[in-house]
Amino acid sequence: MRGVDAVCADTSHTFGRHTHDQFGIGVILRGAQKSMSGRGVVEAEAGDVITVNPGEVHDGSPLGEGGRSWRMLYFDPAALVEPIGALTDGNAGSAELSHPALRDAASAAQFQSLFRAMTDPRGGQSEIEVRENLLLLLARLVERRKRERPGAPRPIEQARARIDDDPCAQVSLDELAAIGGISQFQLVRGFSKATGLTPHAYLVQRRLEKARKMIAEGIALADAAHTAGFADQSHMTRLFVRTYGISPGVYAAAMN
Repeated sequence: MRGVDAVCADTSHTFGRHTHDQFGIGVILRGAQKSMSGRGVVEAEAGDVITVNPGEVHDGSPLGEGGRSWRMLYFDPAALVEPIGALTDGNAGSAELSHPALRDAASAAQFQSLFRAMTDPRGGQSEIEVRENLLLLLARLVERRKRERPGAPRPIEQARARIDDDPCAQVSLDELAAIGGISQFQLVRGFSKATGLTPHAYLVQRRLEKARKMIAEGIALADAAHTAGFADQSHMTRLFVRTYGISPGVYAAAMN
């Protein structure tokens, strides 16, 4: 299915605070983990369904010895507009994955069926099988937001828009603060409150997202690093591993 990444992980890696530009749905297979997200402290163990919404700041560390393993499907938002719309009378933009961790055997089994249908190396899966499993799973996980979250102050939105418009360009804290006519301290404090990340951390995430997409398209690692605004390939690699738990080279090999 176009716009979907499948991940199998078994690791003791501790992930720093980061975001995805995708919806993530998965199941913990072994062990347990703890994470801090915009929805509070989350603990999940084997058998639990785990989810993340686009732009949601979170981290992740193992609970206990031996790390943990999971399967995950990451969906570009465009890939879920149609199925979520079917569940919300066309209001896909008002919906979100409401449970960061959910102990529900039926949802976990539905996810496993979907994962197998989408990744079976022998092929043979049909579009109807994938769509059916996806709709049944989303019906268990998607809820309409009860109310829209209040927007960030205008100077913060202006600074965020400046980064979003061209995350690859060099930008200073002074420039971001000047856009909205506030001090650098007010910018850092307000930006962190609104997004969960400092301006620099947010900029890095946006660059990583751009680099990841370019690598998935087959762009050479050095070129992806340069185009995305990193100092060099090794700089991108360090941040990529810290955020995603794998190197850009491993990601490239899996995607191409």
